[in-house]
Amino acid sequence: MAVPSPPFSLSKHSLSNSPSFHASNPSLDPSKASVLGTQNVFGSKANLGGVEQTHLRLWNNLKTNSDLRLQASREPPGLTKELKSDKSERMERIEHGSDLFDEMKQRFLSFKKHKYMQNLELYEKLAKGQAPKFMVIACADSRVCPSSILGFQPGEAFVIRNVANMVPPYENGPSETNAGLEFAVNSLKVENILVIGHSQCGGIRALMSMHDDVETSSLIGSWVSVGMNARVRTKAATKLLNFDQQCKHCEKESVNCSLANLLTYPWVEEKVRNGELAIHGGYYDFVDCAFEKWTLDYKESSLKDKGGRVAVKDRAFWF
Repeated sequence: MAVPSPPFSLSKHSLSNSPSFHASNPSLDPSKASVLGTQNVFGSKANLGGVEQTHLRLWNNLKTNSDLRLQASREPPGLTKELKSDKSERMERIEHGSDLFDEMKQRFLSFKKHKYMQNLELYEKLAKGQAPKFMVIACADSRVCPSSILGFQPGEAFVIRNVANMVPPYENGPSETNAGLEFAVNSLKVENILVIGHSQCGGIRALMSMHDDVETSSLIGSWVSVGMNARVRTKAATKLLNFDQQCKHCEKESVNCSLANLLTYPWVEEKVRNGELAIHGGYYDFVDCAFEKWTLDYKESSLKDKGGRVAVKDRAFWF
């Protein structure tokens, strides 16, 4: 039930500028009518005092009206319902963001109770150091979590994630990805590097949307241009396919481009040549929940020039 408004509502400004105001108006109380009835136009010196008194009464009435509306706004939702603005809804979501961390806290405590405490010997060993067999380079996409997909346990995989799971060539200079690569290969002595692509990759779609001869100023565009060779090869091989099909082809071609780029690092190439390190590609299709895996065939690959292609072996499909 809404709170009723007073019989009339006037602003102080509109009252002082009104051309006429008759006492016969039934919406006014008698006391106001008697004062205003002496003239039709405000402003004469004879009744200036009466007008000022009327102003005061009406202004008090306005204040009462505002007080009533403020009181109504404090009534229970059943009596008064107000629509919230977009801004207030956003603020409410931000304030309730702590609920997400409450849930995260419960997940952590569950992990501590059911995994950490029950495998205390393993975690005490990991506290002293790590010796993973795998380095995994995967996409930052929230739908592609290597540990969830492939079941890596703590200590088993050194993981780097970036947009579109790309490995820049050695000559491009330092980056977070090749810094992690150097540490994993030279310090941790990993035995396998696995680059994982995936379906519906936004980074690959950005790459496929670029023009061959246009340099982009965006950070994402500059990064995914690392896979320009994969884009060119995809365009050449899929001229008759639609854009979505071209992107899917490039998602796998880009993985092979990264495998080739890995061999531009002297210390990676040396270990692969000596059989101390193996390089693998993977593709996770989260639409059909299927995984494809392959291994770079170093002896059969032709990577001497920039347009060289990688040869693969031991291709397997898990579905």
